[in-house]
Amino acid sequence: MKTEVDTTALPAIKAPGRICILKSKWYPEHVESMAQACETILRQAGYADIEQHTLPGSLEIPLAARDLLAEDVTNKIDAVICFGVIVKGDTLHFEMISQESMRGLGQVMHEFRRPVVVEILPVFDIQQAIDRSSDDEFNKGIEAAVAALEMIHWRRGVVGAA
Repeated sequence: MKTEVDTTALPAIKAPGRICILKSKWYPEHVESMAQACETILRQAGYADIEQHTLPGSLEIPLAARDLLAEDVTNKIDAVICFGVIVKGDTLHFEMISQESMRGLGQVMHEFRRPVVVEILPVFDIQQAIDRSSDDEFNKGIEAAVAALEMIHWRRGVVGAA
């Protein structure tokens, strides 16, 4: 089911820090579309320091997220946003990569206490990736940006996170 995310009332982020977008190199047309839609929303919300990193695949994204957050000793990274596409094939590769990527990113989020938003799409066919990455209001990059902004805003207000 497609759901449009409301971008008309984005939370105001005082003194935006840095956002890191991590991307798998597989299915670049879909991954780039999501990353660009995400960056557009983040810029509308006042973020200027947005880094994009392309990695060999979705399995490498948790390590990259961990490395970035481990090196961020001044806590300038407000969130990490991850994009990838994993298409179901004839082997268990799909299940292993999807599960390990999610497990690893959850672990990183809890270890560093920073939002890690995941739009690594495990899809059964490429049409499902197209449906979620097209240049329209249903692009998962929009959803990822809004989720990151909402989490940053919530954390700053509730737990006083920098």
